[in-house]
Amino acid sequence: MGLSAHGIAAAATFFSAGTLGFVAALVLYLMYKDRGPFARAHTANALNVQITAGIIMLISLPLMLVLIGFATYGIAFVMALVLHIQGAIKASDGQWWDPPFTIKFVR
Repeated sequence: MGLSAHGIAAAATFFSAGTLGFVAALVLYLMYKDRGPFARAHTANALNVQITAGIIMLISLPLMLVLIGFATYGIAFVMALVLHIQGAIKASDGQWWDPPFTIKFVR
């Protein structure tokens, strides 16, 4: 389940330019949070990555007026994809993982 949580959130992020990854991660977290501690941890990590990336992307929108926002939006987008790929690899190996550079909103 951890692999699916990160994989689906990464795919939704990629295909929607960063806007629907949060919805996918939230739905997966709500569906699978009671399936065990490993599934809960990885779905919560996927949601935390999406929340952190979403905050950075929202801050980037007004910064696009001074052109720096385009860079920060791109960095947040790539960061979310890389962290989801790392999380999917860790989950497929059965390892516990806490993503770096993310705020722990959901535990």
